[in-house]
Amino acid sequence: MKAIAVTDVGKKRTMNQDYVFLSKDPVGNLPNLFIVADGMGGHKAGDFASRYAVNTIRENIEQDDDTNPVKLLRSAIERANREIIRKASRESEYEGMGTTLVAATIIRGYMYIANVGDSRLYVINREEIRQVTRDHSLVEEMVRMGEIRREEARFHPDKNIITRAIGAGYDVKVDFFGHKLRDNDKILLCSDGLSNMLEDDEIFEIVNRDEEIARRAGELINRANTYGGKDNISVVLVEPFEDEVDIC
Repeated sequence: MKAIAVTDVGKKRTMNQDYVFLSKDPVGNLPNLFIVADGMGGHKAGDFASRYAVNTIRENIEQDDDTNPVKLLRSAIERANREIIRKASRESEYEGMGTTLVAATIIRGYMYIANVGDSRLYVINREEIRQVTRDHSLVEEMVRMGEIRREEARFHPDKNIITRAIGAGYDVKVDFFGHKLRDNDKILLCSDGLSNMLEDDEIFEIVNRDEEIARRAGELINRANTYGGKDNISVVLVEPFEDEVDIC
């Protein structure tokens, strides 16, 4: 397995409120774990929320005796949600904080994915790019209702309004997806700082280049910054059936 995690503040923000996690080694009863979180809130709150959520999830999984990946992820995300709400209620500087989150684990060639918010997971191979997760956003709801076309969504003025987040309410609703991986599949987890700046066909072209995984991940970040870098940009790129792991 090859994997790399990269996050960048972008061109317009002064603080990076994204947080990434990558482990090809076991985390509790999961054989590997990949996470991208995109925090929201005040000056410090978004940064804290994404980091705190990911660390709480990791710790919960490490301590959980369950072996079912969906149950492990659900329990950990629900715990993170409760902890963020508790923290926000006790300390005014964290009031209103929250985070999106997309997480994945690969077990014997099958990928289990959890998603809250509009951070995304794509599966990419030589033939196609497929968004596996479904955005929890106002614009996505408008697309589903037929109010706007898919190609209008990236440029809609309300594209950053999300309908679900960790920390937004006591009963967090988590979407789960499963995906059987093929030999040439690559996995991309990213925050909306990437997906709002690049078209899918650009992501497809960069990820499929015959270059080292670190160069391709870096080029995704660079391309988003070239187009304005309007938000923090985070990428976790995984090649499940390749050797070696790079982390930066």
